Amino acid sequence: MNTNPHDDTLTTADGRTALRMERRLAHPPERVWAAITEPASLRQWFPSEVSVELAPGGAMGFRFPGVSGPGMTGTVTDVDEPRLFAFTWGTDHLSWTIAPDGEGSLLTLVHTFDDLPGAASFAAGWHRCVAALGRLLDGAPVAVGRDTGELHETYVRRFGLGRGSVDNEAGVKRIRLERQLVRPAETVWDVLSAGIEPVAGLPVPEGFTAEKVPAGHVTEVRAPKFLTYTWDPDAAVSWELGEGTGHGARLVVTQTGPPDADTDAALAAWRTRIDRLAAELLEQ
Repeated sequence: MNTNPHDDTLTTADGRTALRMERRLAHPPERVWAAITEPASLRQWFPSEVSVELAPGGAMGFRFPGVSGPGMTGTVTDVDEPRLFAFTWGTDHLSWTIAPDGEGSLLTLVHTFDDLPGAASFAAGWHRCVAALGRLLDGAPVAVGRDTGELHETYVRRFGLGRGSVDNEAGVKRIRLERQLVRPAETVWDVLSAGIEPVAGLPVPEGFTAEKVPAGHVTEVRAPKFLTYTWDPDAAVSWELGEGTGHGARLVVTQTGPPDADTDAALAAWRTRIDRLAAELLEQ
């Protein structure tokens, strides 16, 4: 089975993002169809337990093992056995297309969603799930497992995620970078602070700074979620660690000002700093 993440693509249109994966399976479409539509088979490789009314407009339910409370819901949008199965999952849409490919099949997944920074998490998750589907069809032991982070970071590079942006609104220059990380906020904070806990009024620990961007003094800190420091009345940097895709913390770094800032150089510096942080987190 083809499992090369570099064959996968990401496109954006009308504010939505579409992840496309193609995998060749050595099994006829009828067998693949059963594996992606029958709940007993789905629970062995799909990321949640699934209930489904297999008809257009049919209800779907998604429940993660070990998670209490009501599960997520969806609706079947397309059923064309053994060619097409598509459905909503919350606000996301998933389309599974099966085409004959010699004696086997070509399986194509298109996952459409709103959260562009989460694309690497989704891609890494589906990569492992579809690989498990292939093992199920082959009659081999099935274990989806969790990504240690390397596959996630491969997709970050593949899709060019976390590149950041610069805007100049009302005369205020702002740099913003958002990136999904692979470790929880507490771990990220420990790596950033490196044993020097930030304190308001004191110099910011080096881990929260970037080369060619001045350091300064901490003005606000709420460990392990938020830190702001300033070095100029019109310049500040903030680090925010929030909820992401469930694979780790979502990082947002923002620099505002100063008016004479070289934003291209600063953006490049923050990209380098966050890339280095992501690499350090893989060792945790």
